[in-house]
Amino acid sequence: MQRIVSTPPDLAALTKRLVTQPRVGLDTEFLRERTYRAQLCLLQLSAPDDAACVDPLALPDLTPLADVLGSCAVVKVMHASRQDLEVLLPLAGLVRPVFDTQIAAALTGLPAQIGYAEAVRRLLGQELAKSHTRTDWSRRPLSSEQIEYALDDVRYLLPLAARLQEQLRRLGRLDWLSEELAALEDPGALTIEPDNAWLRIKGLRDLDPARARLARALAAWRERCAVEHNRPRGWILDDTLLREIVVQVPRTLQALSQIAEMPPALVKRRGEELLAQVRAAEVPDPAPALAGRPRPDPVKAALVKKLGAISQAVAAELNLVPEVLATRRDLEQLADGRRDGALLRGWRRGIVGERLLAAL
Repeated sequence: MQRIVSTPPDLAALTKRLVTQPRVGLDTEFLRERTYRAQLCLLQLSAPDDAACVDPLALPDLTPLADVLGSCAVVKVMHASRQDLEVLLPLAGLVRPVFDTQIAAALTGLPAQIGYAEAVRRLLGQELAKSHTRTDWSRRPLSSEQIEYALDDVRYLLPLAARLQEQLRRLGRLDWLSEELAALEDPGALTIEPDNAWLRIKGLRDLDPARARLARALAAWRERCAVEHNRPRGWILDDTLLREIVVQVPRTLQALSQIAEMPPALVKRRGEELLAQVRAAEVPDPAPALAGRPRPDPVKAALVKKLGAISQAVAAELNLVPEVLATRRDLEQLADGRRDGALLRGWRRGIVGERLLAAL
């Protein structure tokens, strides 16, 4: 393969070669510090015998690659794939099926968030260079060192996947992996609906109904503005200020401007829009008193601790990092009486979920 592909004929030739492969390594380099939508700067692909970079800045039409990225006959091997899948979705459609080596590694007992270089070092004995971790991939031309660094990100994906698949086969955990990977084929998980954007913001739990409406309205407004202007959410309104508006419920420009660290320019430019969200949420005036921080429930705390001990014991038996089996939030939801969480679905139910239910 050519080391970098930057013309339509070369892209067509690359696609023709890759579409016949059962597995293809895939990675991306992108920037999103100044925009809402990530700017795809480089796309790396590998086959068993070689690897190549595709330059999307020289090739605005990546449609030919959809024959590979969307082909059910070609497994795309990636590491920590979710952000890459999100970036590729509007450009090439849903990438599927995917073999995520980070997910597979966690199911063999390695750390849940193990990095690609560390996984390659542990499983393949190869040390990868770290000299271009902060490269601005939008700048051209790329040096030969940058291209080699980028290619290293896919050169070892296929042997890494083969090693992990063999380990999981010996452990009898390939079904676990299939369940985990199936979640990557939900396009809804790769996009954010504005009306649900508030659920991703920390510090907005346990709100009274009126403030919950306001949080939802503000986050949806911010999401739509960010999309419209292609700017990061925080440039429109950062999370801290959004939370303070929800807490204080300002109803005038003066009250809005008195929120700590509220930029005067934001009040001048967007103040009326923000107050419109407050009015639309129909928060009573005066706003309901804020509920105090609930006192820790000693009974629930003891129950979560008990469930955690069981989960950790099972994880130790299986040589898994405990968080791969169950997070604290999973355990808290179970203690609260919820029965629709991850612990009671799929492979986790039989491995640990039933034991936790018995303990309850």
